[in-house]
Amino acid sequence: MPVDPSAIKTWANLVTVARILVAPFMFLLIPDEPMAGTWPAFVVWFLLCSSDGVDGYLARRHGATTLGAFLDPLADKVLVLGAMFFLISNDTFPWLPVVLITAREILISLYRTFVGAKGVSVPATKLAKWKTFVQQLAVGFAILPLTDTSEWFWLSLLWISVALALISGGQYVWRSRRSTEAVVTA
Repeated sequence: MPVDPSAIKTWANLVTVARILVAPFMFLLIPDEPMAGTWPAFVVWFLLCSSDGVDGYLARRHGATTLGAFLDPLADKVLVLGAMFFLISNDTFPWLPVVLITAREILISLYRTFVGAKGVSVPATKLAKWKTFVQQLAVGFAILPLTDTSEWFWLSLLWISVALALISGGQYVWRSRRSTEAVVTA
């Protein structure tokens, strides 16, 4: 049975809120030493990232909600950016790619809010979903004990995610600008 889009108590929203609440505990599992992965951090990271697919499945099956549309991308940002900042603090990740990703996320969030106030919806693009997935892989491989010494690999993923972030950010602006112009001229 489909849920009311204004509903708050849904299974998808519960999974999303759980992701946000568990994230700080996962961050504490990241070692203080650079390039030192741990199985507990990786397992919790994997479960948190996998649960993104679970809440998406539940939302598609039962119906998306306004709260879920806000919380799901927020959960992704909390998880990815939080982990990346912890990896900067232990000298595993360089600061520049994380700052670029963070700036893009802030700007696109502000942009979505601005155009949303004008009635323009800015749904996630496939490229933006790939961006999030590659960011999750970069963090996952950086904290996985089997690949914690393969710096070239997860740094490559991190820089690929920067490129995807910048390109998908440009796509959002371009598509929303065209939608805004269509609304203004109509």
